[in-house]
Amino acid sequence: MANITAQMVKELREMTGAGMMDCKSALNETNGDIEAAVDLLRKKGLSKAAKKAGRVAAEGLVGIFTEGTKAAVVEVNSETDFVARNDHFQGLVKLIAHVALKTGDNVDAILAAPATSGGTVADAIASSIATIGENQSLRRASVLSVTDGVVGSYVHNAIDPGLGKIGVLVALESTGDKAELAALGRMVAMHVAAASPLALDAAGLDPAVVAREKAILAEKNAGKPENVIAKIVESGIKTYAKEVCLLDQLYIHDGGKTVAQALKEAEGKVGAPIKLTAFTRFALGEGIEKVENDFAAEVAAQAGLKS
Repeated sequence: MANITAQMVKELREMTGAGMMDCKSALNETNGDIEAAVDLLRKKGLSKAAKKAGRVAAEGLVGIFTEGTKAAVVEVNSETDFVARNDHFQGLVKLIAHVALKTGDNVDAILAAPATSGGTVADAIASSIATIGENQSLRRASVLSVTDGVVGSYVHNAIDPGLGKIGVLVALESTGDKAELAALGRMVAMHVAAASPLALDAAGLDPAVVAREKAILAEKNAGKPENVIAKIVESGIKTYAKEVCLLDQLYIHDGGKTVAQALKEAEGKVGAPIKLTAFTRFALGEGIEKVENDFAAEVAAQAGLKS
């Protein structure tokens, strides 16, 4: 039997896009003949992954996994919404969320981490691509934890527990009643899903975002005295912060109070002070430019006709 080296496995993976274990197995079956191994993987349908890797994947699922005082949310993309209803793909997203909880939010570290199905998470994704026939990718991940309290969560448009189109995590530090705190965390997470805050408070806003808002306010009031513009901009930024900062937003469950006020009021039921320390909101496909295909033109092109 030929000596199968790591370099041979790596070369075959680069040529086919198949999983590490599949490549190693194919090399063993072909006694180390890489070309024969390529043909074998093609026959098994496992070399499709590489060909599909360049296609836009803007659909898929957001997955959440919670354990104790820690939770992870991941976004795994596919090319079509149809794949999100595939049991195999749903299992892949759950697997990745489990791994992220232990590994952290670095995508490269998650991809390199061992998967329960064997090989690495990257191998599991390549295998899923070959099985389903669509490009898939882990886009991002986030992990939140608390020292004492709960990480509340909410999944919008859930198609299975912990899987949906929007996933939110909210970290609440408190020594109070954990059941009450978990219920509150879910309510706040629902608010985050609906209100899309940009930061926890004004101090957390991206300076570039603040600068852009200031420039817009100044431009709108061009021609007025500089001291007047300065006051208008200052007032406008405060108003903007109330609209986009979580603690200052009007609570969707009670428009008469802010989120910060709602948390303060909830301390009586929880039985201890509550501090909202962080949140994460993942909306499927946000920021990805989807390719809009002209179906008629595509058919005409394949038929060799001019549009």
